[in-house]
Amino acid sequence: MPAARTQAAAALGAGGILVLAGLAPESIVVHGSTGFSFRGNQIRGHHGSGFEHVEQLIGLACAGRIDLAPSVAAHIPPAEAVDAVTRLEKRIGGPIRSVLTS
Repeated sequence: MPAARTQAAAALGAGGILVLAGLAPESIVVHGSTGFSFRGNQIRGHHGSGFEHVEQLIGLACAGRIDLAPSVAAHIPPAEAVDAVTRLEKRIGGPIRSVLTS
């Protein structure tokens, strides 16, 4: 969300770093860029698509440092796994973040 990214950038303290995870089509806008630069703030991007990044996310979630629940699009029982993969391959219904449940 562009508004959330703008708010996060404005809330950074001195030396703060805003990390944008994933991809978004909208540009990020930094209001007050002089102050942003003076405080030594940074914006970094991270696509997070490697296997090691999945392990890092699991570790952060297990440690209670990040809540991934709001980003889960669907909970899929194992009996529907094949259909879920088909929906993912064909991009049906936006199933980007689905979780297989038992």
